[in-house]
Amino acid sequence: MLLIACPYCGNRPETEFRCGGQAHIARPEQPGALDDQNWSEYLFVRKNPRGVHAERWNHAHGCGRWFNALRDTVTDRFIETYPMGERPRSEQGGATAPAATSDIQSEARA
Repeated sequence: MLLIACPYCGNRPETEFRCGGQAHIARPEQPGALDDQNWSEYLFVRKNPRGVHAERWNHAHGCGRWFNALRDTVTDRFIETYPMGERPRSEQGGATAPAATSDIQSEARA
């Protein structure tokens, strides 16, 4: 079972969480000024990289809070989790992702 480190509750089983898609997407300052094409791109077009990706996660069956995570989409390994509104430690002068040592414990899937 994969354990995900909720920044508020600690390590919990993956079944307690829901992914909310790509993180750090800024809402347009004047959404009414966008044409239909630009508005649909804001709503629906997201990056889908192979490798490390910033995502939003919800601890749905726990504290119910949203947080961000850096996750490797190839290995499904969580590198770091951090509260909404913050940036990952790797962007704050910490170790660089994906080589950063994680507080998150993962176990091989059974």
